[in-house]
Amino acid sequence: MDIMDDTAEPVHPHGDHRRSHHSDKFKSELITRLNRIEGQIRGIKGMIERDTYCDHVLNQISAAQAALNGVGKLLLAGHMRSCVVERIREGDPDVIDELLATVNKLLK
Repeated sequence: MDIMDDTAEPVHPHGDHRRSHHSDKFKSELITRLNRIEGQIRGIKGMIERDTYCDHVLNQISAAQAALNGVGKLLLAGHMRSCVVERIREGDPDVIDELLATVNKLLK
């Protein structure tokens, strides 16, 4: 679990200050998808407030979860193509265990 330091940047419990280095286009695509998901979540909240039939709400929750999984898949692929490859090239085999732990969390 990450903790926050005074700069509000995520800090790994062991002091790891790694940062991603994705292209602006890739980040823009992720942010666009997340903004859409944020809208879906607000819509779901509104449905609950309006006492919308549960099945309709559950269908929207399923759609939001699928959209969030899509963002996770994109980010995982980008992570593997950049960060993981870079760390392997640097001779850091621990990145494989980190990646496996992350994939296990995503598959829950």
